[in-house]
Amino acid sequence: MVYILSDLAGLLRDQGRYEEAELLYRRALGIVYTLNNLAGLLRTQGRYEEAEPLYRRALAIYETTLGPEHPQTGTCRVNLDAFLYRPR
Repeated sequence: MVYILSDLAGLLRDQGRYEEAELLYRRALGIVYTLNNLAGLLRTQGRYEEAEPLYRRALAIYETTLGPEHPQTGTCRVNLDAFLYRPR
């Protein structure tokens, strides 16, 4: 879903329909933000097998849509790293 929204936003941007494109980009990012937060909730509950793929998916989407150097991408990467290297 997120990739479809992002692709559609890119098409609108290319057509000069900037306001419409921005709305779709923001919607896509909201979905990813929620995905990252859900992973955190699952981690807090000890549901690690469910949390890890969500963290990875959120990070992949952030890297694709915002780029690897964006602050939100970095925050997501920190969350995943903290999860992967947690004391066991």
